Amino acid sequence: MNIAIGAEALEFDLDALKAKYREERDRRLRKDGEDQYLTVDDDYAPFFEQDPYSPPIEREAISEELEVAVLGGGFAGLIAAGNLRLQGIDDFRIIEMAGDFGGTWYWNRYPGVQCDIESYIYLPMLDELGYVPKEKYSYGAEIFEHCQRIGRHFDLYDSTLFQTMVTSVSWDETIQRWRITTHRGDDIRARFVILASGPYNRAKLPGIPGINDFKGHSFHTSRWDYDYTGGNQNGGLDKLKDKRVGIIGTGATGIQCIPHLGKWAKQLYVFQRTPSAVAVRGNKPTDQEWAKTLKPGWQRERTMNFARVMRSMPVEEDAVCDGWTRMGRTIEAKLAAIPDEQKTPEQIGLLHEIEDHRHMNRIRDRVDEIVLDKDVAEKLKGWYRWMCKRPTFHDEYLPTFNRPSVTLVDVSAAKGVERITEKGIVANGQEYEVDCIVYASGFEITTEMKRRIGIPVFTGRDGLSLYDHWRDGFRTLHGLTSHGFPNMFFTGFIQGGVSPSVTEMYDDQTKHIAYIIHETLARGATVVEVSEEAQDEWVRTLRAGAISMEAFLNDCTPGYYNNEHGAVRRSHLGEPYGPGHQAFADLLEAWRDKGNLEGMVLSS
Repeated sequence: MNIAIGAEALEFDLDALKAKYREERDRRLRKDGEDQYLTVDDDYAPFFEQDPYSPPIEREAISEELEVAVLGGGFAGLIAAGNLRLQGIDDFRIIEMAGDFGGTWYWNRYPGVQCDIESYIYLPMLDELGYVPKEKYSYGAEIFEHCQRIGRHFDLYDSTLFQTMVTSVSWDETIQRWRITTHRGDDIRARFVILASGPYNRAKLPGIPGINDFKGHSFHTSRWDYDYTGGNQNGGLDKLKDKRVGIIGTGATGIQCIPHLGKWAKQLYVFQRTPSAVAVRGNKPTDQEWAKTLKPGWQRERTMNFARVMRSMPVEEDAVCDGWTRMGRTIEAKLAAIPDEQKTPEQIGLLHEIEDHRHMNRIRDRVDEIVLDKDVAEKLKGWYRWMCKRPTFHDEYLPTFNRPSVTLVDVSAAKGVERITEKGIVANGQEYEVDCIVYASGFEITTEMKRRIGIPVFTGRDGLSLYDHWRDGFRTLHGLTSHGFPNMFFTGFIQGGVSPSVTEMYDDQTKHIAYIIHETLARGATVVEVSEEAQDEWVRTLRAGAISMEAFLNDCTPGYYNNEHGAVRRSHLGEPYGPGHQAFADLLEAWRDKGNLEGMVLSS
């Protein structure tokens, strides 16, 4: 296919490449879609029921009334609590199932765990805490420490119930409060509730036949067993020197821990259905001279710069300048060179697609440059567009496959591992005997809302179930509150602006929530609820400006971004506000500036 963008000729056959993408996608399609993963409840609870990082907390059941309950102690909950403090609201409880703050960063302590978003924009409240991360991309230990730092800074530890699971949340009209029960028998009556459970709170396992038959040792990466492997998050897995290890999963988690397993295990088998696109990481220590120049507001400015570049919008300088922003700034530069009369939607879409293919070609070329065995190299190449799967970045992952003790087992033809036996893993008709199986299968991100929230009973006015209210799609104002659920606020990917840095999204959301709670109390009201008209108008606004990703996702290889090509399509981003994160933040600020809580109904 002969195509030119402006005066630039295309150097590859677009039709042939797209046909290759479709072929590779179709090899991996499964009829069971998301049902290929287990619901980690009863039979599979032993993988997750223990908290390996904190001793059990013994306490009596409590019964209390308070102003605000924050459900979740990960970044969403921590930022929410911090913003409550900043609004002068101190009567609150955080309820968290883990033994400390951190959420995902509490559970994910596998070797090599690292955030792939730049730390200067990802770690929240750096301005408020006066902290600058040690490296451009923080490792898990520093991120967990930062969660604890936020907890100490805002004096949150004494206000938190750890190792506590919420079992029901129900509106009690007689006292105009939310009744919250927990597995410890607590009865908490909160005037306001902020749901801050986050999208990565429920680990998942692949539904491989025989998963409970294995007689060796096995664990999920979110419950890494250092007693078995030795070492810590920095590596040093010396107890694996005489062990044969199999790892299932080569997504963002597998990319980070496989180099450590490959270095220390006697033999490592990597079972891969779909390769990740692995670009250069290029981590480096923080420039302390640069850190000294930072002025108040620097983190917000940098985050917004990142968001603009990611949307291919013009900026004076790409402040982050990494593997995430490379394509955005390239597209923006090429758009600037095209005369306005040629900038049709079709031309712009084609430009994005071609730069996507070029970017993926560079990533595939990198595999050839690093991996010595050409057959292995071919199996490690991802044939799909860049955002079909979570992009990954690592400098030690690909070289790991040059180790003679590391074997890549491509299971794409069989669409996954066939079964687990007492001795090991069967793939492509061959049994691989192993001493240990590591499941790097991630978290439930696009399963039904009831599972992701994880609260069996969640009812508002007149016994209305939240899950029924959202059965046919989200119904909210700004993604933060729903009619029929007074004094209830939500965080996360629901119906609002989506930031490339999720913590910035949480900050914008919870600043707004804390403002509404403060204003409700300051105006002498006890109940605030969005009107049904305002809720439905926001839904119409969102859907009128929605950008459909259906065609793009249908062309993608199966993964959680497209619900494994299942019959039900739920976006991991919820229903985003089309104009983007910055525009949404401006919208919320303008709403607050009006000062009349537009669309909200106050009552005593």
